[in-house]
Amino acid sequence: MFLDPPVRQPRSCVTLIIMASLWLALLGNLSLWRSLIALPDLTGWHGLFFGAAFALVIACIVAAVLSLFAWRFTLKPAITLLLLLAAFATHYMLMYGIVVDTPMLINVLQTDNKEARDQLSWRLLITVLLLAALPIVWLWRQPMTQPGIGKQAIQNICLLGAALALAFGTTQLVFQDFSSLMRNYTEMRYQINPLNSIYAVLDMTVIPAEQPRGPMQPLGEDAHIVPHAGAATPRPPLLVFVLGETARSHNFSLNGYERNTNPQLAKENVTSFTRVSSCGTSTAESLPCMFSHLGRNAFDKRISEFENLLDVLNHAGYAVLWMDNQSGCKGQCARVPYVNTSDLKIPEYCEGDECRDTVMLARIEVELAKLSPERRARGTVVVMHQMGSHGPAYFKRTPAEFKPFTPECTDTSLSQCDRAQVVNAYDNTIVFTDYFLSRVIGWLKTQEKTSTPAMLYVSDHGESLGEKNMYLHGLPYSVAPPEQTTVPMITWLSPGFEQLSRVSTKCLQNNRDKAMSHDNLFHSVLGLMAVKTTAYQRDRDFFATCEGR
Repeated sequence: MFLDPPVRQPRSCVTLIIMASLWLALLGNLSLWRSLIALPDLTGWHGLFFGAAFALVIACIVAAVLSLFAWRFTLKPAITLLLLLAAFATHYMLMYGIVVDTPMLINVLQTDNKEARDQLSWRLLITVLLLAALPIVWLWRQPMTQPGIGKQAIQNICLLGAALALAFGTTQLVFQDFSSLMRNYTEMRYQINPLNSIYAVLDMTVIPAEQPRGPMQPLGEDAHIVPHAGAATPRPPLLVFVLGETARSHNFSLNGYERNTNPQLAKENVTSFTRVSSCGTSTAESLPCMFSHLGRNAFDKRISEFENLLDVLNHAGYAVLWMDNQSGCKGQCARVPYVNTSDLKIPEYCEGDECRDTVMLARIEVELAKLSPERRARGTVVVMHQMGSHGPAYFKRTPAEFKPFTPECTDTSLSQCDRAQVVNAYDNTIVFTDYFLSRVIGWLKTQEKTSTPAMLYVSDHGESLGEKNMYLHGLPYSVAPPEQTTVPMITWLSPGFEQLSRVSTKCLQNNRDKAMSHDNLFHSVLGLMAVKTTAYQRDRDFFATCEGR
């Protein structure tokens, strides 16, 4: 005679919410507890009591959130979503020392398939399995009680009120420590799982107060080209603006780095600026800001979207082209010719599903020929968006012949490698960027018979390579280390361009240590290209101080 399987006792919504909230608060916040333990302010029994109170506050707030979904058909999906969010966030925070905020969520949503594959690892699988998959399986096997709608509504309201009251009361017990922690270690508020993800989603969707709204505002429609008086050459200007990816200024030997990461550029008459600050700490944040006329502070507070630098150059009559070897232009090239080279299958330049940045040089003349001859006669601006030093798979960014620094880290979970190996892999990407930029300059020199060429290179943001156990980028700007916000900027002006623009390379080199930022880019490019418009601000043009010198 076979025994009947044990009958599972139905569980109420309140029971499931309490269990899920405690799980998320304790195991879903391993990164937070690691950071808390490392603080010198909270040690011994005092620190243990504060940690327990902090966990209880998190559990109560999570319970309050789940009480809004405490219905038979919505509770399990809501808990499942929070478990998955917490598991993925925990993995990346533990592995790379990042935090979860709105810009980071935007980065995730804009990640393409190739970038996503670089992030996959068996450690991610194990983390998600233990923190999310197993409890999710258990959750969906639990039968639930089925009270009436009215009774369930009363239970939900009571749970919401009790959770918020307990959270408030517990916070008051440790208020002094809690307020000090949030004030002195701001980044910790972005480590609280899954509340960080919930807030980021709300900030992107239903918190409209500070979000840009309304139609795209025109900018620089009065723009026109005003050649510098006395220019002797009739050849039109040709500017290649290389938009770097994840390059940090500190690792450029042109800026004093002890390793020779710029052997090719050192042979050229370039200017490498040493104190350039980025608009943000991620591509999604920095790229739209650096092409804007507003500057970082005003850009963050804008209530309308505006046309950008490329639109103004287009209004002025220049031929403009965006070449992308990355995951897109974040909307900045929406109104100018665009070509994506990252999917080309040219054996000489491409391997697997990735193409080296040099593939853009292989296509540039073909793509330039497609532009309006009338506009090209006035001048041309080409933006080349690099793959550059995109991590965490730095080792994939460089071919074998460009790996002078070994051994290099080949694990995308960077914290599992020896830090020296991480730095080796990253420095190799800078060596390849140096080669690519030298190739750009070499190509520009071949164009001097028909144009007046120049190159401007600047990275979108920097990168952490294990300093203070932080990797990659994307920390909130207010707490980001200089490794993530100090970026390289390099200029090369041909003799003809110096004559045309009256900007002296020698003067630029004398000013290379002057502090500047992405705020200067919009106005500096317009000044360099002799564009007159009411959108231009001469005091933000870093080339202006070297005109005529």
